[in-house]
Amino acid sequence: MQQADSFVLTSSDGKFHLVSKNGLIEKSVDAHNGAVLAGRWNYDGSALITAGEDGQIKIWSKSGMLRSTLASQGSPVYSVAWGPDADRILYTSRRHLIIKPLQPSVKVIQWKAHDGLILKVDWNAINDLIISGGEDCKYKVWDSFGRVLYTSAPHDYPLTSLYWAPDGEVFAVGSFNMLRLCDKTGWSYALEKPNTGSVFNLAWSADGTQLAGSCGNGHVIFAHIVEQHWEWKNFVITLTKRKTMQVLNVINEAVDVLEFRDRVIKASLAFGHLVVATSLQCYVYSSRNWNTPLIFDLKEGTISLIVQAEKHFLLVDGAGLYIFSYEGRLICSPKFPGMRADILNAQGISLNNDTIALRDKSDEKVIYFFDALTGKAFGDGKPLTHNMAVVDVGLDQCGPRNERKVAFIDKNRDLYLTSVNHGQQPKVCKIGSMVHCMQWNDSANILCGIQDNQFTVWYYPSVVFVDKELLPLSLYVKGGSEFARAPHILSYVGTKVTLRQGDGSLVYNTVPPYPALLHEYSSSARWEDALHLCRFAKDQALWACLAGMAMASKELTTSEMAYAAIGELPRVQYIRFIKEQASKESCLAHMLLFGGQVAEAEAVLLQAGLVYQAIQVNIDLFNWERALELAVKHKTHVDTVLAFREKFLQKFGRKESNKSFLQYAEGVDVDWEKIQVKIEMEISKEREKAANVSHRGSTPSRR
Repeated sequence: MQQADSFVLTSSDGKFHLVSKNGLIEKSVDAHNGAVLAGRWNYDGSALITAGEDGQIKIWSKSGMLRSTLASQGSPVYSVAWGPDADRILYTSRRHLIIKPLQPSVKVIQWKAHDGLILKVDWNAINDLIISGGEDCKYKVWDSFGRVLYTSAPHDYPLTSLYWAPDGEVFAVGSFNMLRLCDKTGWSYALEKPNTGSVFNLAWSADGTQLAGSCGNGHVIFAHIVEQHWEWKNFVITLTKRKTMQVLNVINEAVDVLEFRDRVIKASLAFGHLVVATSLQCYVYSSRNWNTPLIFDLKEGTISLIVQAEKHFLLVDGAGLYIFSYEGRLICSPKFPGMRADILNAQGISLNNDTIALRDKSDEKVIYFFDALTGKAFGDGKPLTHNMAVVDVGLDQCGPRNERKVAFIDKNRDLYLTSVNHGQQPKVCKIGSMVHCMQWNDSANILCGIQDNQFTVWYYPSVVFVDKELLPLSLYVKGGSEFARAPHILSYVGTKVTLRQGDGSLVYNTVPPYPALLHEYSSSARWEDALHLCRFAKDQALWACLAGMAMASKELTTSEMAYAAIGELPRVQYIRFIKEQASKESCLAHMLLFGGQVAEAEAVLLQAGLVYQAIQVNIDLFNWERALELAVKHKTHVDTVLAFREKFLQKFGRKESNKSFLQYAEGVDVDWEKIQVKIEMEISKEREKAANVSHRGSTPSRR
């Protein structure tokens, strides 16, 4: 195992040896009675764990000093692995797997994993998944709670080795005369049958492109990952050799061959650009010209992730993350305290033209937001903190920056939507449950996902902030019978959604084009065109979207027509009531109330000096204490609040029990005629004020 400039060698005489990279044995340590069957460094090389035939598991310092004996059992421990944060250990016990925390007070997790002796385990730091294999000739994929995610078909021989690639996207499995490459979800990419005997151990290169295996016949075999595919619109790109790619345009069947000086480590194809990272350089190609790439040198050759947006892209290596323009200019390099770039994955990071969203791996409840052009944290730098660990983060790709939204899935598999934090704690709304994956569209703010094994599209997710009841009406749902087990969404470009099924096959799904057109019309205020589109499509979900979009843009006439089309008559009546309001402020306040924003509506009215209207809003919502508080504070309409409260209690045959109301009722006379006169005076005063403002605004200037 690698640790800076040395490695550990375990032996059958109960010792392990610390060996320099030059092959000199620096230290030998008596560790176990019987053979030392496994030795693993933790991720930063500060500690070593060994397991032996004597059933003991011991932790050692990097200099070979014993720190603790973590476990002792009656059977040999054939394999061990560190947990992602090096705070837990996974080890084998006959047919069982055991996760033991280093803190003695934390609960141990144990489960039966195989029908035969377990020979190998590994645990990936980036995706938090466990793989195991043994004498029952099967390999299995588990989550960190011990739930099985994939079980392979039985092989011909026991599985003697398996190992995760550093980025957690693939893993390799070795057996007698067999080497298999598998996806993180378990299905197999490729099978090789070298004549080598059993493959006893495997190791990946730091960049995850090469694999070495130690074999039973004394040979070391080397393998390279090829035949990777990337798709975008009409282009299909294939890595044919370590340093060669082939570009196929499926429209005219034109083929281009791209040659690189060094081996390809990572690549990404989206938004009309191909970004390729080799061990030393980064190549940026435009889909309009495959002959002249832009090339710049990389500081580190271990690029682990590429994320693209329309105007720029992000590279992640072991040292940090960097935003580059497609012209190759470094824009920024955002950081936050305790950031570990080496374990960032595609689910924990999202990018668009103006924002970066990053999940904190040390505290997975926290999402940081950065300006993509400066690298600075938004607002006061405070991140968004959810009440549960977040597993997937996605920023929308379109629209103005001040309307930016982020969707995220938590460990309960609930899907939430919120505004990107610009200084204040934003409102977080749940828009789905049992959501396994999600993807934003590249050209409109439409979200798709797999919800409870059904393909679901949220045509207008932001409607949840305007009118929650429109959310279920604005969905497009396709039954899961068309898909095999556990489909995963790879991309959502234009109207085409690409899904990878549980068996590795690709499936393509088409979403109707009308919602994207509706978003376009809404953003450019082409409301007549939007109405024509909805009448043409005759789709209730489109009408629901238009109702929400028009209401969000305060376009009341269009919204009224859209609500009428879906039969929401109470809302149509309320919109007409809003249109009849005496002043712009009252109109705005009632639009905010329509979206459930009570505090904001009250603030608008109070700022405009419309105290009675603010009190009446709270009365209508039965917020009696707040209504009384406002009346007392502004020394007006205390009798109005008491009168409405008394009427309310009489209707339900109840007596007053609130001390505040009892106290003010003693000194205030309630006279309905006087109250009615006062209310009419307030309304007429508001109308006069609005008329004066309107008159001043329309007075022609004198020359």
